[in-house]
Amino acid sequence: MTLAERLRGALAASPRDPPLEGDLPEQRAEAEIDAAVLVAITDRPKPGIILTVRREHLRTHAGQVAFPGGRIDPGEDAVAAALREAHEEILLDAEAAEVIGVIEPYWTVTGYVVTPVLAVVPPDLALEPHEHEVADLFEAPLDFLLDPANQRRASALFGGRTRHYYEIIWDDRRIWGATAAMLVNLSRRLQWR
Repeated sequence: MTLAERLRGALAASPRDPPLEGDLPEQRAEAEIDAAVLVAITDRPKPGIILTVRREHLRTHAGQVAFPGGRIDPGEDAVAAALREAHEEILLDAEAAEVIGVIEPYWTVTGYVVTPVLAVVPPDLALEPHEHEVADLFEAPLDFLLDPANQRRASALFGGRTRHYYEIIWDDRRIWGATAAMLVNLSRRLQWR
């Protein structure tokens, strides 16, 4: 069975409306901006997920680990936006991605409704970070990221309120906030292992 077939089977077998982590409705920002991210899983015996490190000068989420992604432009759906953004940010060719499906959206405290798009990509692609947006890119092991033992719950004050979030530490890289929460959601959907 191929990795793509395994992922499709895991998604199809999972509950339609699983309990997902996300901000509580009363904590959500009023304006909702549609966005999409590409959860690119490398097709290798021990699959990984491609992640980026945002540049320090960016207005939002500077220096944070993130999936390639961004706003959905008019006339686009989540899949088209995620593939476009992945090409812009890391030169991932859309033709190289085998889209598996979309996961339930994640609402952020900053007003974004983010739809993760799950795709399988060949290993060892010649990817290149966008010089103005992406400081670095790396691949972290899928098994590690989706293991609940590595998903730590934490909290901090934000906008005068206590916000709860997840963080995953891998290879001295801190994956937290929306990216970590989407990984937690994905692990619950796939019930990986």
